[in-house]
Amino acid sequence: MLEKMGTINLDSVIEEFEAMTRDAGRVQKETLKRILRENSNSEYLQSLGLAGRTDLESFRACVPIVTHKDLEHYIQRIADGDSAPILTGTPINTISLSSGTTQGKPKYVPFNDELFDTTMQIYQTSFAFRNREYPIEGGKALQFIYSSKQFKTKGGLAAGTATTNLFRSSQYKSTMKAMQSQCCSPDEVIFGPDFHHSLYCHLLCGLLYRDEVQFVSSTFAHSIVHAFRTFEQVWEELCNDIRYGVLTSRIAAPCIRAAMSKLLKPDPALADLIHKKCSGLINWYGLIPELFPNAKYIYGIMTGSMEPYLKKLRHYGGELPLLSADYGASEGWVGANVNPKLSPKSANFAVLPNIGYFEFIPLKECTDMLEAKPVGLTEVKVGQEYEILVTNSAGFYRYRLGDVVKVVSFHNSTPELQFICRRNLLLNINIDKNTEKDLQLAVEAAANLLAEDKREVVDFTSHVDRSKEPGHYVIFWEINGEASDDTLQECCNCLDRSFVDAGYVGSRKVNSIAPLELRVLRGGTFQKILDHYLGLGAAVSQFKTPRYVGPPNDAVLRILCGNVIKSYFSSAF
Repeated sequence: MLEKMGTINLDSVIEEFEAMTRDAGRVQKETLKRILRENSNSEYLQSLGLAGRTDLESFRACVPIVTHKDLEHYIQRIADGDSAPILTGTPINTISLSSGTTQGKPKYVPFNDELFDTTMQIYQTSFAFRNREYPIEGGKALQFIYSSKQFKTKGGLAAGTATTNLFRSSQYKSTMKAMQSQCCSPDEVIFGPDFHHSLYCHLLCGLLYRDEVQFVSSTFAHSIVHAFRTFEQVWEELCNDIRYGVLTSRIAAPCIRAAMSKLLKPDPALADLIHKKCSGLINWYGLIPELFPNAKYIYGIMTGSMEPYLKKLRHYGGELPLLSADYGASEGWVGANVNPKLSPKSANFAVLPNIGYFEFIPLKECTDMLEAKPVGLTEVKVGQEYEILVTNSAGFYRYRLGDVVKVVSFHNSTPELQFICRRNLLLNINIDKNTEKDLQLAVEAAANLLAEDKREVVDFTSHVDRSKEPGHYVIFWEINGEASDDTLQECCNCLDRSFVDAGYVGSRKVNSIAPLELRVLRGGTFQKILDHYLGLGAAVSQFKTPRYVGPPNDAVLRILCGNVIKSYFSSAF
């Protein structure tokens, strides 16, 4: 018997995915033709001389490889109200905002119905495979999702973060309902005016529905960890609300209070149970399964810049499986996690060949002077690393996502990709080349020394200080509690030694790069950075701690430098 959930037939979703990936090459050609045909009258494609042609050879010969900067003036014209077919054949009526954590300000990204449809396809595909391994039976999801305010651009287009545009769609809600992924919290909490109050009420709703919660999720692992760090601080207040059936007075928004009053009824027995559960935990280990006994897994993006939060997430999750969500960006989706039993560090993503046209630049063949020619989806090789180019229906053609991926296998004839890192260098002074992944590995190594003092790194970022010659790397750490000076000095030395790039090691040995500096931050500093981005209109649902803070991000650098309590210089070289 076919398994049906609302209007979604999960067996059919898997069958369609299998059929499509068995003939990925043909599907890719058809997808490219469709995108070029539908947008042939756009100013951008016409200016390149395609003249309506849709074949691959003409596409590669005429269309250049671009970054967001190359398209900014086109996107700005759209945002300013130019309704001509600029990047797409039909007008764009919605703008998404990227998180903005890298450059200090969000990017404008065109958003249309086609991009929404691919999002729903990705969600349904990964859910079908996930539910096959971890079936959920009705119930609810404790989802830490938040919507920032939408606003109107100069030209009157609706603009908001990608997640906000998604959450406000009625189709999104119906799809989540059909996938038995309904959020515990009412819309008034998701769309609440204050993130901290919404988070508190998400936790409260989860506790009220604790026996019905089937899984715990958020867009990013960081949001889940942040939620349960907050729970440690407010759990007794939550118990009090449940005991008396009255929401704490500090949640002031009338819309939230009205919505929560419909859910809250005095329940001393539940309050006592939660109090007993929390009091019996050792250092909050296994908190999530204790609170939500029927939860099957924890779900969210756990790759890339989210990896540093996995250790804490495992601590809260106890034995619950951690499942990494799908792979994409604000500009569009790439692949679905169809192997949910793999650990987050081994997670890979099967490319859906009908949601866009994908090309891959082989990094092994690139030199400082020459970039290799891109290859097609079915031409990639297992074990090789590539940078991805995306062409989709939202006006991006041969667009550099800036991600480095590794092909780990094939699912039928479509590749399964593992995210490696962002391609852009984070830390660079002269001939040294260190990426986000290199920084992450260095922090992991040094954090192991910190663990001997029963302390952990809450969060971290980096900076290159060129105020004196020679310049040097600065690593900012926020840690829970105090560690000894000796331990922190060892951590600083370990960070310095852990950057194994030959250019860096050689430069350190001859002092053309000065000793690395570890700056320890006051508790709550990264919360201040989060609040800073929220003040700029970012949504917590897509917030990522910037792993490098450069000149465009000087407001964040001021927050960091203003909260340093200790500083150490490496003596490793």
